[in-house]
Amino acid sequence: MPVDRAPQLPALRNIATRLRIESVRATSEAGSGHPTSCCSAAEIMAALFFGQMRFDPGDPGNEENDRFVLSKGHAAPVLYAVWAEAGVIARGQLSSLRRIDSDLEGHPTPRLPFVDVATGSLGQGICAAVGVALNARRIGSAYRTYALLGDGESAEGSVWEAAQTAARLALDNLCAITDVNALGQSRATQWGHDMEAYAERWRAFGWHTIVVDGHDLAALLDALDEAARTTGRPSMILARTLKGKGISFVEGHNGWHGKPLKGDDLDRALRELEGQLGEDTPNPAIPPPPRRAATSTAPMSFETVRPPEYEVGSLVATREAYGAALAALGAVDPRVVALDADVKNSTFSDTFEQEHPDRFYQMFIAEQVMVGAALGLASRGAIPFPSTFACFLTRAADFIRMGGIGNVNIKLAGSHAGVSIGEDGPSQMALEDLAMMRAVPECVVLYPCDGVSAARLVIATAAHAGMTYMRTSRPKTPIIYTEADEFVIGGSKVLRESSADVATVVAAGVTVFEALAAYDELDRSGLHLRVIDAYCVQPVDLDTLVRAGQATGHRLITVEDHYAAGGLGDAVSDAVASHGISVRRLAVREVPRSGASAELLDRFGISSRQIVAAVNAQVGSVASPSP
Repeated sequence: MPVDRAPQLPALRNIATRLRIESVRATSEAGSGHPTSCCSAAEIMAALFFGQMRFDPGDPGNEENDRFVLSKGHAAPVLYAVWAEAGVIARGQLSSLRRIDSDLEGHPTPRLPFVDVATGSLGQGICAAVGVALNARRIGSAYRTYALLGDGESAEGSVWEAAQTAARLALDNLCAITDVNALGQSRATQWGHDMEAYAERWRAFGWHTIVVDGHDLAALLDALDEAARTTGRPSMILARTLKGKGISFVEGHNGWHGKPLKGDDLDRALRELEGQLGEDTPNPAIPPPPRRAATSTAPMSFETVRPPEYEVGSLVATREAYGAALAALGAVDPRVVALDADVKNSTFSDTFEQEHPDRFYQMFIAEQVMVGAALGLASRGAIPFPSTFACFLTRAADFIRMGGIGNVNIKLAGSHAGVSIGEDGPSQMALEDLAMMRAVPECVVLYPCDGVSAARLVIATAAHAGMTYMRTSRPKTPIIYTEADEFVIGGSKVLRESSADVATVVAAGVTVFEALAAYDELDRSGLHLRVIDAYCVQPVDLDTLVRAGQATGHRLITVEDHYAAGGLGDAVSDAVASHGISVRRLAVREVPRSGASAELLDRFGISSRQIVAAVNAQVGSVASPSP
């Protein structure tokens, strides 16, 4: 039976007006911000938070609360004003907007308990909302997920990756609203107020689409109710609005994006807005979140995970061990989920799918929504493992960057990295991935060399609170470790060591075996080499590296299947520089080409032959008398 919303309308109109007033005041106090973008969304936010959503204002993190993602993150002041209106934060706190000592930042971050994911890089919030909605399905909750987009950000390709994914997954618990205010930063948006241009696109992607006047509260409430009743597909509410609504000399005019009101303009705007307030009426009661029967989904200890067992000397690709360990994790902890970009039979994440199909999400070749959805899942308590070829994760670099801002608990994995993949050629050879991931604050970067270390490190990443990246390899490599070996974040393994070592080679992944082959060759000629498997590239094992450098004449050589910038060599150099140790770095220093794996390793300077030459050059230069 339809609910009579008429009694709520006066209060909601006042709320919308107060949201405008607070947004204008806060941005003017800050001296920067986007008040006009907030004003266009005021009725949308009022209707959504005080007429539709079910949540407990005293417990923003409640697992059953309806969730909201502000995809148009520059409208953060109106979100903060909503939470002040709901009593979650003090109204006086709004004046601290954008100050260094305030968590009310220019764009929302998870420093705030009511913000799930960092937004502000446009086109990301809707992807995260897909993951938040998937999480409700994972835990069997009735909470709904809402996302507010801007019309300008609808030009982002990631929006349409999210659109096709949400429709294919039939996420009827997801409702997005687009604030179609027709003005971008520098000019009119590409479709302006042509509402049918937006509607035909969202319908084509399979969404239930509703077009409304975004300043008509009754129409907005009806649309939200209609979306809540819709089954089998997500809903998109296209709200026609005016940028700067409520301020006559700004409303609908270009040139005001990102500009706070000042002086006489501020006084005039506030007088106009305050004059729009009606009779003081109590705010509508916010309905509590839906209740859910208790379930026995408490995670078990990761110590109970049984990783795959491999015989020393057998050949196993680390990507294969990754898939087996991931499936073993899933058997122990229901929070573990996997996401794929149509390469599951290469990354071996299909091993997880076979055992836990209800927690495996196929995103097809859409890496942005894969990582974005992983961010959303992680924000609601899942432990997501999104994986694809390492080179294609660069497509989602901006999502990874934003995940780093919130230190989101996602476990990225990239396979088929480096020239060692062979004949597929440079377009498929990730040679920048370690640098990209090392640049993300607090991100752990792992590069195991064999199946045992890969499997153990998969478990370690699940137990780690924060973002991790594991690089796996295409070629099968020999198992060199046993079940008794331990692998910890921040650790390494010294594989060859003696008191007579003349130099240390630090390797990771496939180059560990090149370093071991170089050791054997040098040993036959009477030179002793220390070999370290630096399986944790970030943070590196500083103590072990310094001890090795000091014990081997300050001669450290790194060898990596990666470009020279930003990878293992730079990680080691950064770590040991303050101890007076310099590093000779062997890395790929030009664009590679197709060929056999061994040929490529040698041609591009990272084979055992090249390591032997580097050791001989260093030892020889020390032994030779000065001219």
